[in-house]
Amino acid sequence: MQTIVPASISSTPVVLDAQHHIDLETIYGADNYHPLDVVITKGQGVWVWDTEGKKYLDCLSAYSALNQGHCHQRILLAMVEQASKVTLTSRAFRNDQLGKFYQKLSQISGLPKVLPMNSGAEAVETAIKAIRKWAYTVKGVPANQAEIIVCSNNFAGRTISIVSFSTEEQYQYGFAPFTPGFKVVPYGDAAALSAAITPNTAAFFLEPIQGEGGIMIPPDGFLKQAESICRQNNVLLVFDEIQTGLGRTGKMFAFEYEGVKPDGITIGKALSGGFYPISAFLSTNEVMDVFNPGDHGSTFGGNPLAAAIAIAALDVIVDEQLPERAAELGDYFISQLQGIASPHIEEVRGRGLLIGVELKPEAGGARRFCKALMKEGILAKETREDIIRFAPPLVITRSELDWALERIERVLMAS
Repeated sequence: MQTIVPASISSTPVVLDAQHHIDLETIYGADNYHPLDVVITKGQGVWVWDTEGKKYLDCLSAYSALNQGHCHQRILLAMVEQASKVTLTSRAFRNDQLGKFYQKLSQISGLPKVLPMNSGAEAVETAIKAIRKWAYTVKGVPANQAEIIVCSNNFAGRTISIVSFSTEEQYQYGFAPFTPGFKVVPYGDAAALSAAITPNTAAFFLEPIQGEGGIMIPPDGFLKQAESICRQNNVLLVFDEIQTGLGRTGKMFAFEYEGVKPDGITIGKALSGGFYPISAFLSTNEVMDVFNPGDHGSTFGGNPLAAAIAIAALDVIVDEQLPERAAELGDYFISQLQGIASPHIEEVRGRGLLIGVELKPEAGGARRFCKALMKEGILAKETREDIIRFAPPLVITRSELDWALERIERVLMAS
């Protein structure tokens, strides 16, 4: 399948092959990504097609933004219907979709208040602002002294404030000076968390599973320990569920595995099923009540098109029982991957359909395996240098997983 566009000068159609699209990106775009050289032109469910008509199984899901699969018809219809009515009002006026979106998200999450934004990074920035203002106006932390504890190996976005608490050298190099007010503790270390808390500590902000960090799962009981430590010290517990939430890990939210009750969560990605940038910070009344009109906002945040899309996206997750599917198929996928007797595999770990295959240092890095998988018709991506991440849309079937496993094993068994 080739893309045909009108010529700029003559009426003769010009056929654009994959290399032409790649060249356009290279010439006109900033070099801030390192994609595999596949040019996708169509997607449906768990499958995508490139400009040459080759079919691939998507095992990345746009970093878990496509939990519902590509171009889900129910979400598409909601988008088209709303787009024909009104798309944007700004928050200067009300619209008839936003309240319904708030209600549904509150019911699903168990948190009473919602503040909508666009990107995941914006949701995290919103959480940081809410945490700090709560520290000053409710907890009584002295002005400009609030501290937020985070974990090493974290990833929450790439704004200046967010990279300020990153421990990845590349995310910080060349972007100083950084935003102060963050403390870093080892991931999964409850004793280190307890020791880091001071009277000025406002919150502990963490991913319940570190996605970009390599599908790192904390020790059993750590989230519950963290909750107890936070409660004892009047410290907020806030989870970044942007990648792990909305069914990906086999629960609606990954924190549910330990039965904790957070003071706030950030969500995004699958909140739109891949149709539109939508994110949100969800929290308690006490935390969200720190905001007054004019304190924070976004022209597009909470727009009616986004709200209508998100309502449909959430309905698909619930009605199609995607968290339950992720739990069942994730257990199967992980067990089958663990059964591959490859000399290159160090460990297979994951929860639900968020899975990492860590390779031994001598394997030569994960990217070469991702390139080999692409030739086999599977799109996956390395995270860190030695980990292949498998995160297919949650609508995948067992037969499609078996199709993938046959090819994954062939690639991982190759020298």
